[in-house]
Amino acid sequence: MYSGDYVQGTIFPNPNCNPIMDAQMLGGALQGFGCDKDVLINILTQRCNAQRLMIAEAYRDMYGRDIIVDLKENLSDHFKDVMVGLMYPPPTYDAHELWHAMKGAGTEENCLIDILASRTNGEIFQMKEAYLMQYNSDLQQDICADTSGHLRDTLMNLVQGCRQEGYADPAMAGQDAMVLWEACQQKTGEHKNMLQMILCNKSYQQLWMVFQEFQNISGQDIIDALNECYDGYFLDLLVAIVLCVRDKPSYFAYRLHNAIHDCGFHNKTVIRILIARSEIDLMNIRKRYKERYGKSLFHDIKHFASGHYEAALLALCAGDTEDY
Repeated sequence: MYSGDYVQGTIFPNPNCNPIMDAQMLGGALQGFGCDKDVLINILTQRCNAQRLMIAEAYRDMYGRDIIVDLKENLSDHFKDVMVGLMYPPPTYDAHELWHAMKGAGTEENCLIDILASRTNGEIFQMKEAYLMQYNSDLQQDICADTSGHLRDTLMNLVQGCRQEGYADPAMAGQDAMVLWEACQQKTGEHKNMLQMILCNKSYQQLWMVFQEFQNISGQDIIDALNECYDGYFLDLLVAIVLCVRDKPSYFAYRLHNAIHDCGFHNKTVIRILIARSEIDLMNIRKRYKERYGKSLFHDIKHFASGHYEAALLALCAGDTEDY
């Protein structure tokens, strides 16, 4: 059902990881004269997150300092964002991104959409806990305060983390598809509400069938129908949910391509997706990217980024030589 291929990241546990030696090398790189960025890249991008957390602990024991603080003090710009981002456990990284998307002058809706449309119930639960621990604030309340309208209702629904999992009822699929179809015709507040309830609460397996039924009823793909009926961030969120149901790696390939080409290399988005998906499905994302856009992700990052920042992103991509 999910395009059948094996889901794979680009970063794996490194059998040669020795947290104490790594911490020592990092200490030398960070505390010596001039910061040796190559050492940081070689160690931090070649260890999995669990190993980085062990290195951070060894670093604290050795120097009595927090490695995140030292990275922040010694690095700058986007390179800093990559290195610091790698040091957070995944739920804390999601929480960090959401917090920063909401705390500035404007809200960065695309970040909220990317994260909340794509995470599993378990990931959402852990992210809410991490958010509370890190910022002493309630994620749901912050989303409620920072967004509005049907976008807010849908994000609030997603952040509950109440999607059915693994359950499918073929008999209901036709009924759900009818509701979606009516919601595309009528567009009343009530219809929008029913639309988002189905998209946020039904299992992926169920929604696969619903989208198929929708096509049968309307003669139209659900995404085309949504594009004709809705607009703004509400539309972006609905489309993101549908794309994630169909194939998450394709969704992230699309978001990366968009961030690189349509937004003049939107660094935050590129960094966030590469770090967040590096141990989940970044290998699949790379594959989809190449299939769909002809050029590899590796090639496009090389073309737009430079210096140590480029080297760090390419290391996360774990590009093969044929990707150049």
